[in-house]
Amino acid sequence: MKKLFVGNLPYAANETDVQNFFADHGVTIESVTVMRDRFTGQARGFGFVEISDDGTAQRAVDSCHGKDLMGRTLVVNEARPMTSRDGGERGDRGNRPPRR
Repeated sequence: MKKLFVGNLPYAANETDVQNFFADHGVTIESVTVMRDRFTGQARGFGFVEISDDGTAQRAVDSCHGKDLMGRTLVVNEARPMTSRDGGERGDRGNRPPRR
């Protein structure tokens, strides 16, 4: 299973819109996730699709990257692994001492 990042999604786009976009370009995807704000439920402008094999995933990148969806030019590439977001001290105050 290959995971692709889909960026610059229109905020109005939902999972069905993304799935139909890939289908219109001849690519069958296994799953799609549009990332949403946890408090408002508003789409965040990016998501991920999973594709069953590497060849189809590369075809999806080649045929969908730079194409228009609802007025926005999509970025489609292989998803990178999530990195640790450990910022050290809470609040990341740099070299300043904590407030008292």
